[in-house]
Amino acid sequence: MLAILTGIPGTGKTTVASRALGILSNEGINYKIVNYGDIMLEIAMSRKLVQDRDDMRKLNPEQQREIQKLAAKRISEIKGNVIVDTHCTISTPKGYLPGLPEWVLKILMPQYILLIEARPDEIAQRRMKDKTRRRDMEMEREISLHQEINRSIATAYAMLTGATVKIIYNPQGMLEKAAEEMARILRY
Repeated sequence: MLAILTGIPGTGKTTVASRALGILSNEGINYKIVNYGDIMLEIAMSRKLVQDRDDMRKLNPEQQREIQKLAAKRISEIKGNVIVDTHCTISTPKGYLPGLPEWVLKILMPQYILLIEARPDEIAQRRMKDKTRRRDMEMEREISLHQEINRSIATAYAMLTGATVKIIYNPQGMLEKAAEEMARILRY
């Protein structure tokens, strides 16, 4: 079984996943989490195309596509239950870039696409790591838009793969509920 796990920075994606996998592990259900970007970096470095993650952006589009395909193939060959931790979309100065192009999705063929979300104001606060109630409304609008775009793109991914899309809310103080919901989905 393969699931895609996404969530913009500050949603608590890693924390929710860690807790959910702990719950499942206690039940004898194990998953391996792989980071798609890490696999791409390993491949690019092994081919001596880059020295670090920052160099990845400098690769030409053909090299990027080839590395994306190789990373997807490597992940698809992992036995057992796999969660692919990746970006649904990447916010760039020119717009939103899909994190999983068609050629990647056709190799991975996930059963589930999980989006971890939280309220924009909570995400902004988590990002600032600030205990005050001061909020940057512009930042919150951008966060809200990014989550909306991710929902739309995740639905498009589902159209290509037949995967089920599930949005898991992770509001402040509700980690256990979010983790239980994720575990419920991944139990099969």
